[in-house]
Amino acid sequence: MTGVARETVASLLIEVGAACAEYQDKALRNLKCQRVQCDEIWSFVGAKDKNLPADKQGQFGYGSVWTWVALDADTKLCCTCMVGNRGASAASEFVKDLSERLSNRIQLTTDGHNVYVNAVEQSFGSDIDYAMLIKIYGADVPPGEARYSPAEVISCRAVDITGKPDPKHVSTSYVERQNLTMRMHMRRFTRLTNAFSKRLEHHIAAISLHFMYYNFVRIHQTLRVTPAMAAGVSDHVWEIADLVVLLDTNRTNKKEERATRTLSNKGPGARIWLLV
Repeated sequence: MTGVARETVASLLIEVGAACAEYQDKALRNLKCQRVQCDEIWSFVGAKDKNLPADKQGQFGYGSVWTWVALDADTKLCCTCMVGNRGASAASEFVKDLSERLSNRIQLTTDGHNVYVNAVEQSFGSDIDYAMLIKIYGADVPPGEARYSPAEVISCRAVDITGKPDPKHVSTSYVERQNLTMRMHMRRFTRLTNAFSKRLEHHIAAISLHFMYYNFVRIHQTLRVTPAMAAGVSDHVWEIADLVVLLDTNRTNKKEERATRTLSNKGPGARIWLLV
């Protein structure tokens, strides 16, 4: 379709993804969010768990991987995301990163995944209004039948964990809608296809590129601006061409860093010359 080798495109994806991740890591700081929703979305790399060879069983990067997403309910900005497993250590790392990007007290809503409780306590302490939205699902499918959609939610129960969360805003609807956006925008998240990620680094790069586009380029239909503009992170709508410039800038910075490391071993004058 492009006239270019597939591996060349895949290598470019990793470069672009790294540039997008680095830019957002620096730009998404001191966020003035009021209400944040968190969720995890499942996908897999290489093969589903049941089809993994014996030597890959239990190794992260093969089989099931989870993308943790924190979404600002007002601006729809993705504050941070992380690819990992669904365990306690991943939750702690994810919530810690979220806490470091905020400039004020927030109301946080998560699903009923119990690893969030300790993670939020470790990173926020009592300086947060935190509630869990626990969903009760219907019965499993009958034996011998396959499930191609989530079980039906028959009821929800809000549980206050810390502080005084406003009951009107205890919701995960926006971040769950973001799950659909991810599956629609990234082919590798589409169910029942052979378009799944074959390597973890490509999977992570695609997610970084997606959220760069989502935050800075795509105009939100309700907000009429991009989420980054609504959050005060950007003052204009980015174009795809800006992502190319971002890639070129990242390449230049990496070359300068490598040159600095090399020249710094030749005496102090060489390093000063490079900086000038």
